[in-house]
Amino acid sequence: MRQTLFLRGVYMKQLTIILIFTCFFFQSNLNAQIKQFDKLEQLYAQQHYKLVYWKSLKLLDRPDNDFSLLPSFYKSLSMFQLSKNDRWLSRNKHALEEASKIFEEIKGSSDGYKIFNAHINEVSELKVDLTLWGEDLKRIGQDETADRLEKILVKLFEKVPSVKENNNAPLAKTNQVGSDLRSKIVDYAEKQVGVPYAWSGTSPKGFDCSGFTGYVFKEYKYDLPRRAADQQKESKKVKEKSVQKGDLIFFNSGSGISHVGIVVSEKGQSLKMIHASSSKGVIITDIESSSYWKNRIDSFGTYLD
Repeated sequence: MRQTLFLRGVYMKQLTIILIFTCFFFQSNLNAQIKQFDKLEQLYAQQHYKLVYWKSLKLLDRPDNDFSLLPSFYKSLSMFQLSKNDRWLSRNKHALEEASKIFEEIKGSSDGYKIFNAHINEVSELKVDLTLWGEDLKRIGQDETADRLEKILVKLFEKVPSVKENNNAPLAKTNQVGSDLRSKIVDYAEKQVGVPYAWSGTSPKGFDCSGFTGYVFKEYKYDLPRRAADQQKESKKVKEKSVQKGDLIFFNSGSGISHVGIVVSEKGQSLKMIHASSSKGVIITDIESSSYWKNRIDSFGTYLD
């Protein structure tokens, strides 16, 4: 009896050791996978699209990565970006449609909203990139590819005509003029997406935050002060509930106004801005889904109206 209890005790100790080792191995493996996913995000932000594409393929080849949609998400995004290269697209003739299919499947999945909410910057930038690419294709006469791209944009992003494109919009003349100017300012700002950040930069070679806002508004004959703090000081103050696209949003990190961006969202919609980020250059950011920016909002101002 004592021998049986002794053997049972030894067995339980061995089983406990095995379970601890198994849990440790699983946790280490899971952390390694997450690090690999983080690497995809880093490489994509650095515009290493070929690396993102090949690494996402490798991750998708491993069944133990089936728990996440991220490899598929970055495969789709990298394929869209690579397709802008004529040579790559000629070798991968159906890449646009394949990328669109993957993107649409993620969008329609039960966890798709989590992916898009967590990576709203990449999705917003992709929409701008593809829209600008479509305009370039039309300008150089590549109408077939432009038409393919237009269909994809409509399907994936549910493109809605802006006020200036909607001739039937029942707006008063004064409101239409104001909205048209705001749309033009935002459109011009979005054309700068991808321009790198540069300390004291004020041109498309490189912008800092206030250099970017000053550059955009100067195109429409508005001379803004050079510093973000002065732009805030001299702007007409706007309450958050009244903010419109084309207005400015100012941030305070604890020592005064430290950053400025241009609001690109419609009144009443989730607050988004376009700005010169020190890490990614000119990008569009969903402020509502970013605790970093949301917690640092100081005020809103405008030079319009």
